[in-house]
Amino acid sequence: MGDFDDLLEANKTFADTFDLGGFDGKAHAGVALVTCMDSRIDPLAMLGLKHGDAKIFRNPGGRVTPQALEALVLGVHLLGVERILVVPHTKCAMAKHSEPVLRDMITESSGVDASWQSFGVVPDQVAGLREDVRKVLSHPLIPDTVKVGGFIYDVDTGLLAPVE
Repeated sequence: MGDFDDLLEANKTFADTFDLGGFDGKAHAGVALVTCMDSRIDPLAMLGLKHGDAKIFRNPGGRVTPQALEALVLGVHLLGVERILVVPHTKCAMAKHSEPVLRDMITESSGVDASWQSFGVVPDQVAGLREDVRKVLSHPLIPDTVKVGGFIYDVDTGLLAPVE
């Protein structure tokens, strides 16, 4: 496990003061968030939340995929979710590059033909966000009582901008 020694050592330090055990796994603030995997996003901090307040689903581009919808349905019915935020961000590679460009970049990096791989690019981030919010709002297992909003997170300012 030598490749992971630094992380395992950091985990031991983390565990020395770990006080988050015994948590029930519900979203105590009633919040679910679908956002990007980008490391510039600190999902809880950007919303003023803490451990245990929200359910977080991350993927490239912060898209509402079938897997994200599955997580949202579970969150709404089993984990106390009452509000859902869909939050892509500025300067996202999924909005910056076309599918062919990403495939070429991955092919060059890996040395393996990636022309078959889908990356879910977002040619128009605002239109994509509106579409994703509609997917959540129209899902038959997500009741009308659940509030759903779309926002774009600015990675340079830390601010969320609502998208109607």
